[in-house]
Amino acid sequence: MRGFLLFISLIGLSAFASNATSLQYSGVQVTHQHSSVSESILIERARGKECMDVHINPETIYGGNLAAQEVPATCKKTFVTTVGKIQPMSIAKGILTVGEIEVLDFIKNRLMKEPNKYVLVDSRRPNWFEVSTIPGAVNIPYDEMSYDKDFEEDFARMLKLLNIKKVGDKFDFSEVKTALLFCNASWCGQSPQAIKILLAMGYPKEKLLWFRGGLQDWVLSGFNVVKPK
Repeated sequence: MRGFLLFISLIGLSAFASNATSLQYSGVQVTHQHSSVSESILIERARGKECMDVHINPETIYGGNLAAQEVPATCKKTFVTTVGKIQPMSIAKGILTVGEIEVLDFIKNRLMKEPNKYVLVDSRRPNWFEVSTIPGAVNIPYDEMSYDKDFEEDFARMLKLLNIKKVGDKFDFSEVKTALLFCNASWCGQSPQAIKILLAMGYPKEKLLWFRGGLQDWVLSGFNVVKPK
């Protein structure tokens, strides 16, 4: 019963977090107890003045590798921490958020066995995808998921990769693939935007998975990436 109540509480917390992303900028004031002394502390993201001009691009985000000097180069990974907007743990009701182990399982036991039913989607723009991505992923940029008469081929490609059928002015999702989407990291808004677009189209929630940590958590955990040809 305790586990069930905790689960319900976490669901409520996720729903709250989705409406409270601005807290990362305003901060949260807490009272922290040190033995018999109370101290007021502001919890906030470290965003020094020198960090405000750090641009979000592939060269900046994936161009560094710092740790203690005595740590071998192959053992250390660090990333820029001051960019983007941290996303909530739950992106939408009914969408399962997964981690690295679940992504591995998805690739091995689903994608590799039944590629006609499953797809791993890198929803970042091509300039990100071309730097590196998770092996087995296809690039469906979030900004190509909405119909644009000037880019009909991109939209048609998206429909084909996800196995969405277009019948007149409506979409048929009866044979749609189960899609696991990701982008850069927990601060990246590209995969959340892609998911929102798909949901607005009518994509079944049970057919969508979200890897919130994205490529940064993947690399930080020591998993390899590929540079698409």
